[in-house]
Amino acid sequence: THSLFMLFTPLEQFQIISIFSFKLFCLDFSLTNMLFINFIVILVFSSVIYFISSSNNIETTFFLIPSVWQTLVETIYETAAQLVFDNLNEEGEKFFPFIAVMFTFILFNNLIGLIPYSFTITSHLIVTFTLSFSIFIGVVSLCVQKYKLEMLSIFLPPNTPLALGFLLVPIELISYIFKPISLGVRLFANLMAGHTLLKVIVGFAWSMLLLEDLLAWFHTIPLLILVILMGLELGVAVIQAYVFTVLTCIYLTEATNISH
Repeated sequence: THSLFMLFTPLEQFQIISIFSFKLFCLDFSLTNMLFINFIVILVFSSVIYFISSSNNIETTFFLIPSVWQTLVETIYETAAQLVFDNLNEEGEKFFPFIAVMFTFILFNNLIGLIPYSFTITSHLIVTFTLSFSIFIGVVSLCVQKYKLEMLSIFLPPNTPLALGFLLVPIELISYIFKPISLGVRLFANLMAGHTLLKVIVGFAWSMLLLEDLLAWFHTIPLLILVILMGLELGVAVIQAYVFTVLTCIYLTEATNISH
């Protein structure tokens, strides 16, 4: 009875379901809905790039007057490039491929998660933590490689008295460690909360529709709210991908430009 109850809860949309089970020794290589959506994201983006830039067909090459799909790709490209230039200047151009791929990956996963009966990968804490901690490890590695032991100066602001340093260093260290945690939790919490709210509104509208007489017509009220929330969630999906990328650029800036 517990499993049947969970099946109809708002959290059912976040369950990782095995589509094709395959185990080899102690390793599990099963195809899950999470992995399936990842394949779809890669396929959709690769198809868009191929069909608007293929040189085999003159109708699908890049034009000076762009098509709708070409405009979409150029907008994503320019957004990532602008983020790199605004935060890292010309020295950060080497990070552009990483920033562009990360922004595109999060954006497409967020948007595909809005499709009914789809799956939102970025609503899982393990995924967002993997992204944020991987970025954090890379940032620390860059900082150590460039500044060696001088990187410890980020925990002690310049011209700080020694007595005050014993208080500031632990605070700065804790805040530095919590950066990847806040980065991952922010993306996870916003998407999970929004999708859960949508599921609750849908269930409420369906329950009202099953009522008799004139009360059934009042289901249009939660449906109207649902339309508004879908627009809000669309904005959240884009904004959260943008915010995650901006914060990553800021962390890279702090790692590559330590003030002495």
